[in-house]
Amino acid sequence: MKVVVACGGTGGHAFPGLAVAEELRKRGHDVTVWSSGRDIESSVMKSWSGAVFSTGAKQLRARNALSILASIMRCRKAMKNNRPDVLLAMGSYSSLPPVLAAKSRGVPVVLHEANTVPGKAVDFLSRFAVRVAISFDVTAKFFAKVETVTTGLPVREEISKGERFDFIPADAFTVFVTGGSQGAHAVNMLMSEALSMLKREMDRRQDKRLLYVIHQTGAKDESIVKASYSEAGIPARVKAFETDMADAFASADVVVARAGASTCFELAACGKPALLIPLPSALRDHQHFNAEAFVEKGAADEGMQDRLKPLQVCRYLMQKMDHPEQLVAMKSRMESLATPDAAAKVADVLESIGMPREAK
Repeated sequence: MKVVVACGGTGGHAFPGLAVAEELRKRGHDVTVWSSGRDIESSVMKSWSGAVFSTGAKQLRARNALSILASIMRCRKAMKNNRPDVLLAMGSYSSLPPVLAAKSRGVPVVLHEANTVPGKAVDFLSRFAVRVAISFDVTAKFFAKVETVTTGLPVREEISKGERFDFIPADAFTVFVTGGSQGAHAVNMLMSEALSMLKREMDRRQDKRLLYVIHQTGAKDESIVKASYSEAGIPARVKAFETDMADAFASADVVVARAGASTCFELAACGKPALLIPLPSALRDHQHFNAEAFVEKGAADEGMQDRLKPLQVCRYLMQKMDHPEQLVAMKSRMESLATPDAAAKVADVLESIGMPREAK
């Protein structure tokens, strides 16, 4: 079976797509990953050793109309020259040209929606799909006119196989802060101040425990955050883009993060308690609803960006330090939300549609 996996735009869409691509390749299928070709995708795509096609997809803005049309034509030509049996599109603007090209070439389309509330792309493109795979059961209500199947969100197989960084003392209380692959300025500023407060409070109390921070900042804030921790006397690993996410998760006692679906399901796969800070501008407030699904199960806590103050976060983290049994309970609940077979379930859907009946 020939499969095109269209994923990209952000790591949150690319990583799940690559997880499915790897599962399909293990099953012996011919898989090509289609990405938009943006520079931001390059670090993510390094983990995929198979065939890659750059669609040239652009964000859905009026000024990009001609570029989007050119991308659609490029995708149509690619499908004419090497027609796939099925297309999997993971959402975001990068899915639009491949799906429209597939529809015009008679290639069946499967979509995957990562979040509780569908994004614009999947919402619009669902009219062209034969099936929509969803991460949360509640999402089905948004797709009344197309069949859905709950698969969970595929995560990188290696994400749960990390080991604690050997340079972090075994008894250190370790906080991992990440705003996603592109960073989050508001989270960076909030957490660098909150953690500096926490260090001062620990010093005031003559607390002998060690505080260690891992922080993925994005390119713009790396130097500022490094300087903040250095001034506060906090040992920290600060990187614009954390290349060892599995080890970063494995090292953390608690994670402070955005509430994108990929992040939430990676936390579940690693069994990591979290303080989730949804992106306020996320379409249809979907990050809040993602966070809510995990908070309701007792696996995470949620803080609203426009209300959170550094002192609140400082006190929250101190509470977790003083009551590690709370983190143990959250860890167990987080692990119960993991979907380790999600990539296999999505692959099953693709095989049910793309493979000849006699081969199934």
